[in-house]
Amino acid sequence: MAKGMRVKLSHLAETHQKLQDVKTLQDLETVLNNKSGLQAFRVFLRSEFSEENLEFWLACEDYRVSPSNQQKTMASSICSKFINPDAPQEVNLDAETREALLRVIDSPCADTFNKAQQRIFSLMAKDSFPRFLRSHHCMEAIKAF
Repeated sequence: MAKGMRVKLSHLAETHQKLQDVKTLQDLETVLNNKSGLQAFRVFLRSEFSEENLEFWLACEDYRVSPSNQQKTMASSICSKFINPDAPQEVNLDAETREALLRVIDSPCADTFNKAQQRIFSLMAKDSFPRFLRSHHCMEAIKAF
């Protein structure tokens, strides 16, 4: 009897933990800050040919913590890769945000990309992230959690 009860309690605890993991993965910010969640989201975006949003977001995170003497080079690189019209991984920014960025790119500061990064985060949160939550990629991430 006691052994059966222990097994049931153990199963209940395991089920509760999986539910907590699912709740955790339902928050984009948590996924982006979790190694296996980030990897699963990246693979999912790659399968949808929309990985550029995540790559831009990650580049902005790197930029934000970079030494100020490297910011101009990094800003230029981010613009040529993601912001400029016809960039190889051009992200979907509104014209106003894009133009504002391009005006200040020659004298960047730590928060140069904040508005653009927030717009892309919102785009991922509203568009690709809900699809990710319904995908097998998300299920695999939960199993790996």
